[in-house]
Amino acid sequence: MVSTVDAGVRMHVKPARQDYIATLDLLRLAAALAVVIFHYFFRGAASGALAEAYPLAAPFALYGYLGVNLFFLISGFVIAWSAEGRDWEQFAMARCVRLYPGFLACMTITFIVILAVGEPLFSTSFAQYAANLSMFAPAFGQSFMDGVYWSIVLELVFYGWVTLALFTGMLQKRKLELIFIWLAISALNEFFVGSRAIRLLFITEFGPFFAAGVVVHHIHAHGRSLSALLLLAASFLLSCSTISVTRDWMLNEYGIAVSQPHLVIANFAMHAMLIGGVLLRSRIGPPGLTLALGGLTYPLYLLHQNIGYLAINAAAPLVGKWTAALGCVALMLFASWVIWRHFERPVQRALKTWLGRAVEVTLARFRRASTDAQPAE
Repeated sequence: MVSTVDAGVRMHVKPARQDYIATLDLLRLAAALAVVIFHYFFRGAASGALAEAYPLAAPFALYGYLGVNLFFLISGFVIAWSAEGRDWEQFAMARCVRLYPGFLACMTITFIVILAVGEPLFSTSFAQYAANLSMFAPAFGQSFMDGVYWSIVLELVFYGWVTLALFTGMLQKRKLELIFIWLAISALNEFFVGSRAIRLLFITEFGPFFAAGVVVHHIHAHGRSLSALLLLAASFLLSCSTISVTRDWMLNEYGIAVSQPHLVIANFAMHAMLIGGVLLRSRIGPPGLTLALGGLTYPLYLLHQNIGYLAINAAAPLVGKWTAALGCVALMLFASWVIWRHFERPVQRALKTWLGRAVEVTLARFRRASTDAQPAE
């Protein structure tokens, strides 16, 4: 999920190294649309959420869930770049500003729609809404307002580890060593231990995708080295194995899944797209358009599934299933752009100013208290 969340991939680093990679925004849009196609043309009917099936599109739409893996690859790259040159509190504040306004808007809209017209397909409650405000609804005994939110939790766990690594100085000094340890934990858990707690805490199923993105950024920013190239190869090889976990789940759930050889090919293509996007960063424009396309991907990802199912079911008997599904894709793109342009960006600017001042005041008080507590010489 997005990264499912780094729309408008502007890199906030030291002034001499600021940049904008438009190709990553286009990749993020492709990843988001892949997930939308997966839900509308395969999973919707397979799960019983859609009344109409799309047998002609389903064999191709089946691959669309891999858009989440591509999001995680991109997220690893962008977060590594975003963290470079920042203090831990600056990074944490930037991630909060980036994630929460769009999440709040889309989750609230989903809640209102389900509350109004969701029955009998979906139901909700104010208790569920309150739990979802935390972004960790299952921790409060409630389900996610929309099933796609699971990936946002993994993003938050990743951000938490990056914040800790910045706080301790390990990200600046021992980045590649941390990646090695992370890959080792992932391999041990996925191949031998199988702990669900470790899988969540260390994101061991999807960790190789985040890790590969971080390493690609390291090579991009600091040049090639044998250790970095070996870690990138290890991340890719491990991801070829962990990517099959979802395949096993889909076989049990739907009786069909992408074959293992095709998963490896798709995985190679995703890694190649990330690397190619970085290499071709100066060939894509104009930045205003790509920034908007990247900006709408986060709301699109958060908003499309449950509301889309309800909309397609309502429209299909009137206009036909194909017009309903394709029209819903267009509607979700437009609605996502409106949320990004007229809510997310203004709220982000205001929240960034408010949080910035709050952090400055808090740190100033902490430093003052620390100085006062020191014994006089």
